[in-house]
Amino acid sequence: MDELERIAGGVGERLKAAGQTVAVAESSSGGLISAALLAVPGASKYYLGGAVVYTPKARVMLMEIPKEALAGMRSASEPYALLLARTARERFGATWGVSETGAAGPTGNPYGDAPGHTCVAISGPVEQVITIETGSDDRSANMRAFAAAALELLGRAVGD
Repeated sequence: MDELERIAGGVGERLKAAGQTVAVAESSSGGLISAALLAVPGASKYYLGGAVVYTPKARVMLMEIPKEALAGMRSASEPYALLLARTARERFGATWGVSETGAAGPTGNPYGDAPGHTCVAISGPVEQVITIETGSDDRSANMRAFAAAALELLGRAVGD
């Protein structure tokens, strides 16, 4: 968690300096993105909320994404990650939405993705989405890598 807190510290300082806010929708990172952001002193100035949308039921209950919005896409994909980031931003009225959706391991997911696969996205003044493949089946290490990738993506965007 130390490395995640270090990354989040820089992101948090940039968010505070810019007067910007963030909301998170994460899946296989299990709340680590939110935990890292909240570990930064002064997080209440920029962190508006988040959800761990680990299952389709959680997505419906916590994000209220209608089935029609999911037409033609699957979880753990770039379009789905971007939809989650946009939804988090819109639902919380945040400057930025951050999302992560993947397969932490030790096995792949039902969609055919190998362990270590995730997609992370940001939505705000700019939108970006990337796919990460760690090549590892180490669940805990993948969760940390996924969270770090999401925080780094947000940090680069806020710093621009």
